[in-house]
Amino acid sequence: MTDPVKLMAVGTAVPPYVLEQREVARVAHKNFSGRFGDFERLARVFESPGIVTRYAVRPIEWYLEPLGWPERSAAYIDGASKLFVEATQKALDAAGLKATAVDTIVTISSTGIATPSLEARVADTLGFRADVERVPVFGLGCAGGVSGLSIASRLAQARPGSVVLMVAVETCTLSFRMDEMTSANIVATSLFADGAAACILTTHEAGIAAIEMSGQHMWPDTLDIMGWSVDPEGLGVIFDRAIPPFAEQHMLPAITGILARGGLSLNDVDRLAFHPGGTKVVTALERAFSLDQGTLAEERSILADYGNMSAPTALFVLERIIAAGLPKRTLLTAMGPGFTASSVSLLNAA
Repeated sequence: MTDPVKLMAVGTAVPPYVLEQREVARVAHKNFSGRFGDFERLARVFESPGIVTRYAVRPIEWYLEPLGWPERSAAYIDGASKLFVEATQKALDAAGLKATAVDTIVTISSTGIATPSLEARVADTLGFRADVERVPVFGLGCAGGVSGLSIASRLAQARPGSVVLMVAVETCTLSFRMDEMTSANIVATSLFADGAAACILTTHEAGIAAIEMSGQHMWPDTLDIMGWSVDPEGLGVIFDRAIPPFAEQHMLPAITGILARGGLSLNDVDRLAFHPGGTKVVTALERAFSLDQGTLAEERSILADYGNMSAPTALFVLERIIAAGLPKRTLLTAMGPGFTASSVSLLNAA
C-alpha cells in the first residue's frame, strides 16, 4: 500500500494595487450611472458582498481606458506570471524545497490565455528543471483551486515520491468592462479580484495534511449559470442564474453524494470549508448545511480582505484555517462553471 499524498505547504500572493471597495463603488457610479438605467438599484452590490479591500494587477485608472485583447493579454501575462512566482516561492520556502525538486507543475488559470503557458514563462526565473512535466488547465473557474488540488494529488499518487506543484492564479479584474452595460458586469466589478495560491504535494514526506479523497458533481443543463463570453474587447462574465438560491437548494445532496463515494458522511467531517463567492453565497451555504453562525468565519474574512479571486480563493481560506489549527478532517469545496461542485477531503497529519 502506497503512502498517502501529503500537502506539504501552501503559499499565497496578491498583486500590488489595492482596490478599496468604497473607491471602486465611487468610480463605478461615475462611469456607469449615466449609461445604465438600473445602476442605482444594482449599486447596492458594492456593499452587500462584505468586501473591504481587493487587489489588482493594474491601478484602477487603467481599467477606465479603452481596452481590447492585446492590452488585457499583456496585463494577464505580466501580472499572472509575477503572482505565479511569488506564490510558488512562498510555498517552496515553507516546504524547505528548491524549485529543482519539483517534478510536475499543474497550472490552473481561466482569466487569460498564454501560449507558452505560465509555468513555462516563469521556469527560468524560478529555476525549474528542464525535464519538469507541465500540466496547464483552463476553464475550471472558481472551482479551479479545489479541482487543481485534486488533480495534483492524483498525479503525486501515480508517481510515489515525486513532488507536484499546483498553482492557481487568476487576474479576474481584467474582465472589468466599461463598454458592457449588463447586470452581470456590474456584479463582477463589485466582486472580482486578483491573486494566486500554490500548493506542494508528495507522498514520501511529512506534511500539513493528507489528501484523503476528492470528487466532483456536475449538474445537467446548467451551462448558463457561470462562465465567460468571448468578445472583441475581451472576456465577459456570464451570470445568467442566481447562484445563492441554487447553492442553497442543490449543494447538500451533491456534497453528500461526493462524500458517500469516498466512504464518508457529513458526520465524519469536522470542518466544511468553502470558496466564498460572495456574502450571499456564504449565507446560502450556511443555510444549506445548517451551520451555526460564525462557522464560516474564515470564508467571510477572506472575502472581506481579498474579494473573490476565483480559483485561488478557496486555498486562501485553507491557508487561514491551517493557521488557526486544522481540525481532524476538513472538506474543502468550491463551485464553478459547468456548473460543478468540487471537493477535497484533508486529514490533519499531526
